[in-house]
Amino acid sequence: MLSEHFELIESLMTNFAIAALFLLIGLAIQDVLKKGDVPKIGRFFVWLVLFLGMAGFIAKGIIQFFVERSLG
Repeated sequence: MLSEHFELIESLMTNFAIAALFLLIGLAIQDVLKKGDVPKIGRFFVWLVLFLGMAGFIAKGIIQFFVERSLG
């Protein structure tokens, strides 16, 4: 059972680990921004960059899913 679904489990755990890493990075950035008394425009750009990184990761996963599905 486990050996049959090992690749799927590995892929899911990798995605969950990266999502948790994004969450921890977001919490760390929020703490630094609050303690550093960063202006609103600076906070906006920091969160924009973090969001674009996360959106790129999600887009990569979606594109990879459709490419693998069409090839095999």
